[in-house]
Amino acid sequence: MKLSDFDFDLPETLIATRPAVPRSSARLLVAEADTIHDQHVTDLVEWLRPGDLLVLNDTKVIPARLFGTRARTSAQGETTARIEVTLLEPRSDGTWSALVKPLKKLRVGEEVRFSADLSATLAGTADGQGHLQFNLKGDDFDVALAQAGAMPLPPYIAAIRAADARDKVDYQTIWAANSGAVAAPTASLHFDAALMEALKARGVATTYVTLHVGAGTFLPVKVDDVTAHKMHAEWGQVSARAAQDIADAKAQGGRVIPVGTTALRLIETMARDNGVSPWEGETDIFIYPGFPFRVADGLMTNFHLPKSTLMMLVAALMGQDRIKHIYEHAVTQGYRFFSYGDASLLLPETHTDKTDTTKS
Repeated sequence: MKLSDFDFDLPETLIATRPAVPRSSARLLVAEADTIHDQHVTDLVEWLRPGDLLVLNDTKVIPARLFGTRARTSAQGETTARIEVTLLEPRSDGTWSALVKPLKKLRVGEEVRFSADLSATLAGTADGQGHLQFNLKGDDFDVALAQAGAMPLPPYIAAIRAADARDKVDYQTIWAANSGAVAAPTASLHFDAALMEALKARGVATTYVTLHVGAGTFLPVKVDDVTAHKMHAEWGQVSARAAQDIADAKAQGGRVIPVGTTALRLIETMARDNGVSPWEGETDIFIYPGFPFRVADGLMTNFHLPKSTLMMLVAALMGQDRIKHIYEHAVTQGYRFFSYGDASLLLPETHTDKTDTTKS
């Protein structure tokens, strides 16, 4: 299984840099085992059945990108350097792991000031990352970070434009609750209050799990044999309530459909470790063709980067040949790709219980 097996040609014009407005007006490609339907996210109600369960990731993206200044005094006078920081995760010693650019311009013990209230000292380095000790903790840190930080947009958007105030709303789900992610569960960005009400009226249930999406989600696969790739670890939790909701849906014949690859990876980790039961910890599960799915009956997800682990995941769900055809259709029909792009509903087994069988 080679990396090139998951490559495809994608015109740059199809890479979305802003989301659809309103959120649920984005397009939705519905792919069953043998048919493809061009829809909109608002049509999701027609493709889900009463008793189906959507599994939603309630992680909250922190404004993890910071721009600061390091000052240094020497015999030649004071010099400054601009420092860019992307927070990754808090460490057990109270510091934060972070990507620091340029790391070589910062010495251990030096301070970087991000605002009048927020600063950090470089406490150490490891594996190309900096360990930052901030001057604030708890709620004070959260408030200062919210004021000084920017949303950590994916690299392919950040290379085109800087994050702005709109992204603090656009790059957050409407149900975000548990802070800790440095990337959004982007399939969930398509949901608004009106769509949630329509799903509830249809009899579609929802439950919430937490997976804090890390910056590693954007790391490229660097090995030709994809089975040798090592996934980044991310912290997640399936509560007793969520596990019971999943078990109940299965017992009653409903389909369990995670919204986003993060939710899917988490519930499949749970099932692999404990069956359908509460779970908490770090997961580095790698899903590629041949993976035995134990919980997910489908997936709602955005369109992914060529040669990415997420392309391998959707190929595992739908089959490699089938996913190639789905993506060829998406490109031909002008679907918008990646984090702010359109969505797909992937249903590996044909189902016939639709309210409107005339969809084209």
